Amino acid sequence: MDAWRGAEVPVLPGRGPEPRLHDTATGNPKVAATGHEASLYACGITPYDATHLGHAATFTAWDLLVRAWLDAGHEVTYVQNVTDVDDPLLERAERDHEDWRELAQRETDRYRRDMEALRILPPAYYIGAVEAVPVIDQFAERLSARGALYDLDGDVYFARCADAGFGALSGPGSGPGLSVEQMTALAAERGGDPERPGKKDPLDPLIWRAERPGEPAWDSRFGPGRPGWHVECAAIAVEYLGPAFDVQAGGSDLVFPHHEMSASHVRVACPPPAPGEPVFARVYAHSGMVAYEGAKMSKSLGNLVFVSKLRDSGVDPMAIRLALLAHHYRSDWEWTDAVLADAGSRLTRWRAATTPGGPPAASAVATSSGMPTVTAPSAEAVLQTVRERLADDLDAPGALIAIDAWADAVLASPAGSASVAAARLIRDTADALLGIAL
Repeated sequence: MDAWRGAEVPVLPGRGPEPRLHDTATGNPKVAATGHEASLYACGITPYDATHLGHAATFTAWDLLVRAWLDAGHEVTYVQNVTDVDDPLLERAERDHEDWRELAQRETDRYRRDMEALRILPPAYYIGAVEAVPVIDQFAERLSARGALYDLDGDVYFARCADAGFGALSGPGSGPGLSVEQMTALAAERGGDPERPGKKDPLDPLIWRAERPGEPAWDSRFGPGRPGWHVECAAIAVEYLGPAFDVQAGGSDLVFPHHEMSASHVRVACPPPAPGEPVFARVYAHSGMVAYEGAKMSKSLGNLVFVSKLRDSGVDPMAIRLALLAHHYRSDWEWTDAVLADAGSRLTRWRAATTPGGPPAASAVATSSGMPTVTAPSAEAVLQTVRERLADDLDAPGALIAIDAWADAVLASPAGSASVAAARLIRDTADALLGIAL
């Protein structure tokens, strides 16, 4: 599956520091990549309602990581999946009397256009579940060979008792840890079937769903059917990144059961060559949830704000991106008209300050602080600060403040604009590290 066109990334002078991320599994900061090659797996969309601002915030966060890695001198391998066949997609297609393939294609295309407009760098591998069925089938066979699967009326389940490390991700590192009761409730909310009679354990996840009348199906060693959600990401990650890679990323609602289950599958299918060596991700990074009108944006509630609709109404995609970057990726926050207005104002100030010979801000553009200053920090100092902020768990709000201070000082100066060289470096900094085209 094709991704989207990537924007050209300016090359900045020097090299950025190594990015560190908050690791959900331990609760501690970790260096995101330990070798020259940095690897990232980000769980992608189920394409039946794309792209809302929750999606946009999440993938903008991982874009910051990729940009910080590139700036630090890494070669980056980024993999993202598309769950282009699953229950929610089929249910939406049936509700709207639409072919599920056409629905998936249309919403995936919309997502690509939104990602390109937001200047999200594309993954090296953009893999749909449908095209990955042979890969998933082979991976499931590895689980079967280790005695980790069982049949239930033609459906195939993974026995979580096969993995002694089950629960490691949603354990003490992410707080007091989830109880079995909490896991069961979350599994029921998030695509699982803990209440199904006959399962060996309520938390056992589905690996292969046998063909049902009217549903799509593919051949496999388990008979015709389609793959489960968790094994999809486990198999794709192992196929393109190997059984151990740097960062698994996704929204905080994926910690359990999705990322817990995917990691569990890989631990069983691909045991480490030596005790203590990592399997699946070294670091787990999770973004917060975006709310609207007092509740988390969700398809079930219908309170979604779509990037495409904002763009169609004339909103500059760079204002949308700045609105997202104004919030730390791990925080939960609410989208409002004021958030977008603030981002538009910031974009206007930055563009005015980086336009040599432009109008003085005193008469044309208000500063963010309202308190004019005269001496701007050097563009080199701003670059250094932005690099430091992003290396510290992708602190985009701190990076924005650094450019704000420079822009406000420039616009409040008697000249009202920066030198050509300074303006160019700030533009390149905003572009290369924050993805903002000025």
